[in-house]
Amino acid sequence: MSKIALLRKLLTSPDTLVMPDAYDPLSARIIESLGFKAVQCSGYSFALAACCPSEPEFGFERNLALTKSIVEAVQVPVMADGEDGFGDPPVAAETVRAFIRAGVAGINIEDQVLGQPAPKRVVDRGLMVEKIRAAREATRQEGHPDLIINGRTDALSVAADRNEGLNESIARANLYLEAGADLAFVTGAATIAEVKTLVQGIRGPVSIAAGMPNNMSTISIADLRACGVARVSLPVVAIFSAIQALSRTLVALRDSQDFSLILRDKLQCSPEDVSRWLCAIKG
Repeated sequence: MSKIALLRKLLTSPDTLVMPDAYDPLSARIIESLGFKAVQCSGYSFALAACCPSEPEFGFERNLALTKSIVEAVQVPVMADGEDGFGDPPVAAETVRAFIRAGVAGINIEDQVLGQPAPKRVVDRGLMVEKIRAAREATRQEGHPDLIINGRTDALSVAADRNEGLNESIARANLYLEAGADLAFVTGAATIAEVKTLVQGIRGPVSIAAGMPNNMSTISIADLRACGVARVSLPVVAIFSAIQALSRTLVALRDSQDFSLILRDKLQCSPEDVSRWLCAIKG
């Protein structure tokens, strides 16, 4: 079974697919080794790990190269973060073609306006629909018509009124699905009640971003499974955990001048562990 077919099977199965977001090949390899069945790439995490001021400044070429290295590091399907397609519909189509050639099984395309001064906003519905259609046509032209397109809307994240944001998110999600997206990805959900409203209103598989600062204490993965969410994305868990763990360890080393924290937390690695974790790219 191809990775595209496998990802489609996972997304259409009764069980919710949980996809932690990787920020480099090693984090992707760890995600895979712990039993997760697919890996999501995170443009936000890519940029943060590279100390880049913003996702747009990280850019398409670096995103593509890093995504390709992640694909090559794991056996499970990988979904790319195609940001806003990196441009207008024709550019979005070229973006999809490039990521297909990099070996991804799916790609996110979002309606958030990137690279613009605050406040955060979304593009017109019609423009996003054109991007989805262009992306789907690109998959056909590349000979991979079943590539998963994850149509993301940030309408709830930018809404001043939560009810209006939910309604707009549902309307946009349904338009994106009709235009050729396989999955409707809604960011900004803060409560399980909002998730239930989205699942009831969206006429297709729903993806939710969890483990975020706005919903970590209010939405669990178990809650999302119970709601019938098709896919759970964890956009910041890996990178934030890495930052926190490294900071904690180095502070302890600096202050204690010994390795007591490492010994207590059993963070030592055997030669076999080192070989397994550091061989991030398949030979």
